[in-house]
Amino acid sequence: MHKPLAVAFAACAALAADAALAQSYPAKPVKLIVTYPPGGSSDLMARVFGQKLGEVWGQTVIIESKPGAAGSIGMDFAAKQAPDGYSFVVGNIGPAAVNPLLSKVQYDVQRDFVAISLISTGPNILIVHPDVPAKSLRELTDYAKSSSGKLNYGTSGPGSISHLAGAMYTNLTGVKATEVPYKGGILGVQDLVAGHIQYIFSDSLPAMQFIKAGRARALCVTGAERSPIMPELPPCAESVPGLVAVNWWGVFMPAGTPKAITDKFHADLVKTMQDAEVKKKFADLGVEAVYSTPEQFVAFMKSETAKYAKLIKEAGIKVD
Repeated sequence: MHKPLAVAFAACAALAADAALAQSYPAKPVKLIVTYPPGGSSDLMARVFGQKLGEVWGQTVIIESKPGAAGSIGMDFAAKQAPDGYSFVVGNIGPAAVNPLLSKVQYDVQRDFVAISLISTGPNILIVHPDVPAKSLRELTDYAKSSSGKLNYGTSGPGSISHLAGAMYTNLTGVKATEVPYKGGILGVQDLVAGHIQYIFSDSLPAMQFIKAGRARALCVTGAERSPIMPELPPCAESVPGLVAVNWWGVFMPAGTPKAITDKFHADLVKTMQDAEVKKKFADLGVEAVYSTPEQFVAFMKSETAKYAKLIKEAGIKVD
């Protein structure tokens, strides 16, 4: 056989093999890696859309939690999985965009992953312990300034939106308070309710139950506008201009996963994110279910990384 014909034949055979692979995918359970602790927003979202994906596939989606280092441990673990389509990870703004700006991580998002799609966005809610005598962000600022640096505030760890929003707040207002980092936002909220910290910029989900029970007080949201989840709360930026930080989550697969599989995965994920039940359950978690093309997701991450690189430099944000 002539060499050009042999090359063409091999290419056609490879394409046919990939197509057959995608057609039968997945042929066994698929592992979904979550980079934050059970009970938090990432975990609960993963369970919602993981179950629906499993229904689409007729296969079980197994949740595997790998929390720690503000999501970086889970991302590193996900990067090292076999690129066979049988593992993927939910990564949010922290491990996917900001952590590498603040500390040395063992993975490179562009090199080690295939970005599949954005899946959700949502603001954080600033909550305070009921003993804090503040009914608004302006009152909290006044109280914090009069407390001579005695207040403690929680974060989900370096690179998280709660960390960035907390740093933005102290930088923009001159408030002095001590950061207490946690492995996940739910742990920080629990410590706030217990009285160990005074405020936290929390994901909506872990905060809502305590707000409704009167065990935490909500002051504002970190989105640029009011949130449909809690429309009674003003944007924090009304009191502190520039205090805008929105959380987001996306799905990644290990680099080297065959394109036929990532294409099928993307199509099935889009179908899942359009499902009315998934949209409602995400809204109940305080976030909006969305989807994107891989190219749109990559461009979005680049813009977010540039935005926070600028903030980190200007505000002098550092990780101890």
